[in-house]
Amino acid sequence: MDFSLYWFMFPVSIMVATVAMMSGIGGAAFFTPLFLVVFPLLGPEYVITPVQAVGTALLIETFGFSSGFVGYYRKGLIDFRSAVPFIAVAVPIGIVGALLAGEVPGWTITGGYALLMVVLGTVMLRHHEQVEIPLDEVALEETMEGHKGSASHATAVPFGTHSVGAARSSAGTRTITGRDGQIYTFAIPRQGIASLVTATGALLTGLLSVGIGEVTMPQLAKRNRVPIPVAAATSVLVVIVTVALTSFTHVGALIKGGGFSAVPWHLVVYAVPAVVIGGQIGPRMQGRVAHKTMERAIGSLFLVIAVAMVFVAYFKFMALSSGH
Repeated sequence: MDFSLYWFMFPVSIMVATVAMMSGIGGAAFFTPLFLVVFPLLGPEYVITPVQAVGTALLIETFGFSSGFVGYYRKGLIDFRSAVPFIAVAVPIGIVGALLAGEVPGWTITGGYALLMVVLGTVMLRHHEQVEIPLDEVALEETMEGHKGSASHATAVPFGTHSVGAARSSAGTRTITGRDGQIYTFAIPRQGIASLVTATGALLTGLLSVGIGEVTMPQLAKRNRVPIPVAAATSVLVVIVTVALTSFTHVGALIKGGGFSAVPWHLVVYAVPAVVIGGQIGPRMQGRVAHKTMERAIGSLFLVIAVAMVFVAYFKFMALSSGH
């Protein structure tokens, strides 16, 4: 292995991890198309297989989101109890997807990724604003209307009024107090039939390296109207647990099938420390870019990635059909 080959991945990975932490979207959503679309343009020595791309992207994301988790934990924004139902569904399904990834042709993975990018890009471009209701109105609604609807609000209170980072639940609502003294009160998130969406995202994560963060964040922020800072932090927790176990499954399968060298460690050594750095920068910058603006930018990028991946999948399929 030439350990000088992927030096450029250090600054690139810092940028990817920073954006991933700010948006709550898995870094693998950016790494996998980078490996499969951009690397082949750099030369044959940079080419890695689709299965290697998926496994490596997940492994890198594990470290990046671990760093991001620490950052959000320090800010006291993670709603651990809301994360548990998502994790319970996502982990076993994600592992199944990782085990299946090695059994499907490379062009199928690439084509499936392109389709997923179209869906995700379209969803992100169709932004719906959260409805914010002042806390006094929340209390009134809970008393007079039996907790109809869901409410989310963040308001500043004197520091120390509530325990930092603690989640308090009462009568269908939950309160998170950040380290900066901000209080976030919102309806307790529900999964219900949406657990099928979580399972689909987890399966796609195992197969294509992306999906769980992209279905968790919208469920929390849009469907359940959890405030964006808490939704992003909680999404990071769900992603890190799911991606960690899924990536370990991928790496184990790669080593079992091709030996220790089957994992592109000369890429990993640059990307891992970089995403750890980006994982600390992202939470500090969270909120500095309007979430609506970020969603539109990432949604547009996903659509561009989808077009590029379609061409890659087509050429892989034609090469396979012609026997090359």
